Amino acid sequence: MSRIGKSPIAIPDAVTVDVNGSLVKVKGPKGELQQDIGAEIKAKVEEGSIIIERPTEQKRHKALHGLYRSLVNNLVEGVTEGYKKELELVGVGYKAAVQGNVLELNLGYSHNIFLAVPTEVKVTSETVKGKNPIVTLEGIDKQLVGQVAAKIRSLRKVEPYKGKGIRFVGEQIRRKAGKTAAK
Repeated sequence: MSRIGKSPIAIPDAVTVDVNGSLVKVKGPKGELQQDIGAEIKAKVEEGSIIIERPTEQKRHKALHGLYRSLVNNLVEGVTEGYKKELELVGVGYKAAVQGNVLELNLGYSHNIFLAVPTEVKVTSETVKGKNPIVTLEGIDKQLVGQVAAKIRSLRKVEPYKGKGIRFVGEQIRRKAGKTAAK
């Protein structure tokens, strides 16, 4: 049996879960999310926890069992605590500014980049003198927060020689030595 799929999901006190066929709706203090788990996989609420069950031992059902258990767990975690990603802009003159839900980035190109962030994700930027600018993304949907962070990161990938670019805070970059002087 799937190790991830068989473990029940604990429901916190402030969270309500509604299972309607293949649709799981989770409502909590930070908002409301829903996930369609397909017709084959079953979800049920028992004694303050959500249990995900699969019909057979087929390889496909085993894979979906763990997948949907993780997705429903992300819903519960998102409506209680939320998700947060921090990106660091490393490079001379790299800047970030937020106006409403539009992120303006100066990444060393000939023009500034304006990125419209979805309304479900809250974006802030912090610039402290002597440190790299930090862009913070917060939201209740783990997939959406990660997707927006990946989009921002793809605008200027970290290069391995000087380490310039956009990276997650705390991310380790593999550095290369570069050329050495010829004899």
